[in-house]
Amino acid sequence: MKPADSATFAFCRVAAGADLPPSAPRVIDIALLDLYFEYPNLGHDSLIHILAEIERELRPLLKQTGLSLRVISFEVRKRGMLPEPPGGRFGIYIGTGGPGHIDPRQNDGKAPWCQEVQEDGAWESPAQRLFAAILADPQAAMIGICHSFGVLCNWLKVARPTLRGPDKGGKSTGIQQNHLTDEGCQHPWFGRFLGALAEGRRCSVTDSRLFDLIPDGSPLPPGMTVIANEVAPDGARGDALTMLELARDGSGVMPRFFAVNHHPEVFDVALQRQLVEERVAEGHVTNDWREERRRNINHLDDPVVNRRIRLTSRMTLVDPLRFHIFRQVRRRAESLGKSFPLHEDQVLTSPTLG
Repeated sequence: MKPADSATFAFCRVAAGADLPPSAPRVIDIALLDLYFEYPNLGHDSLIHILAEIERELRPLLKQTGLSLRVISFEVRKRGMLPEPPGGRFGIYIGTGGPGHIDPRQNDGKAPWCQEVQEDGAWESPAQRLFAAILADPQAAMIGICHSFGVLCNWLKVARPTLRGPDKGGKSTGIQQNHLTDEGCQHPWFGRFLGALAEGRRCSVTDSRLFDLIPDGSPLPPGMTVIANEVAPDGARGDALTMLELARDGSGVMPRFFAVNHHPEVFDVALQRQLVEERVAEGHVTNDWREERRRNINHLDDPVVNRRIRLTSRMTLVDPLRFHIFRQVRRRAESLGKSFPLHEDQVLTSPTLG
């Protein structure tokens, strides 16, 4: 179930070059990099719903200026589809989660970590060139989620993918904790959430990951900041990297290129239950897949847990997306000679999600 197209919002799927619609001066295109390899998931459609909610917030002004938002989803791993680099039609990129090993060459369809994925990795080098172009363009923004986080860490060689073993309880799933680093606490965006976080620096996250990303101790490239690590089973700060800022916006506050190893798109209980039932009705999921998702969603029924998860989603996904989308819309309107009374800096002070 995806939001219906309207005069100010549209969605399309690119599995072949001919599927890509032409660009249009009054359409702001957002590139969704789908890394799920057609594996049953909740994340892809959850992201579309979040983008549709942001469009609803903007709808009166979009109608007033004659603009619209369009989400274009690219089937990256199975079809090799990728958006063009920034500087043309795209200024915002979102990378999804996905199954299997972070290194595509390790996914032979047989190893236990593959989750039945078999790929040759031909998409990886073009994707890395795209990431480099986004990183180099101060006007472009990207948020990477879960598998995308691992792909980015692997590209930058800042952390190695490591299968979670029995000492860590195997797969990390359900509601877990992340620990903000000192740099994360001092960050001009993340630091403002400290008073609402557990113990002043721990946030609740929704996890579904087989691999940790373990730094080797080398210094990060200039401009990059580790924002958070996992919380280990014994309650101490763990060694796995879970949030990384690759670049900051020119204003010095909001992350411009940011990635997380959790699922901040999963917070709406009713939506998640509906998506699970849709996947079940499609007939492509196992009982284990269904029951794991249902268990995780049931945790969100607890109002305290739900509030904490929504706070993390606001901090690491929703408000950064709002900021960058507002900016893209404002700039497009102004380029067409239209007055646009909403400025992206209002995101820095306006509440959302509660």
